[in-house]
Amino acid sequence: MNRIAPATLVAALALSVLPSAHAEADRPARVRSTYDGTVVAALDSLKVKREHRDGYDRDLFPLWDSQGGGCSTRDVVLIDESKDPDTAPDGDCDYTGRWRSAYDGVTTTDPSTFDIDHRVPLAEAWDSGAWRWTTATRERYANDLGDPRPLIAVSASSNRSKGDREPQDWMPAKRQCTYLVQWVVVKVRWHLAVNRREKRFVERDLGDLGCGNPTITVRRAPVHYAP
Repeated sequence: MNRIAPATLVAALALSVLPSAHAEADRPARVRSTYDGTVVAALDSLKVKREHRDGYDRDLFPLWDSQGGGCSTRDVVLIDESKDPDTAPDGDCDYTGRWRSAYDGVTTTDPSTFDIDHRVPLAEAWDSGAWRWTTATRERYANDLGDPRPLIAVSASSNRSKGDREPQDWMPAKRQCTYLVQWVVVKVRWHLAVNRREKRFVERDLGDLGCGNPTITVRRAPVHYAP
């Protein structure tokens, strides 16, 4: 399920889930498929590998793409997640709204006080497989509007507290089950690996927190590898 965006952005959003103009040089992508099953089975399906941090630079994940109507990816997420049903941008992508951070419950009417969090941080994505991707694929990851779960508007303080840490090293104060489930969702969607410590923690905490074993449906994104 894609994010619901203002009408002026719908056409642009349809393009945002496709490879960018740089993709011609990509190697063939993995075949798209949809995962439909339990979160524990999804976690078990992920490859377990050591992390690869060498060479990481945040600039290798281009942010924030234009999505039309003067709005960037960041704006689209904020507009979509506003608790004010009347939030809509004008031609210059000016908008007002009200936001609540799922990580700590902080509320605001000033979007500049909120960050757009990558549920699985850019550095963690790099460590878990994105180091092998083309820049075009990393750009699509960093601006993923094809699923409502990879990007989320949260208070700047909670996002910066999280940094690039994995769940065993940082958990939000609120909605912890949702956080763990959606961490797995993003890893499945982007064909990312997990390390042993990460996998043990997520599996254990899903049980310890009483999250159950919910069924998830995830459309996997196409991933292209650099030569």
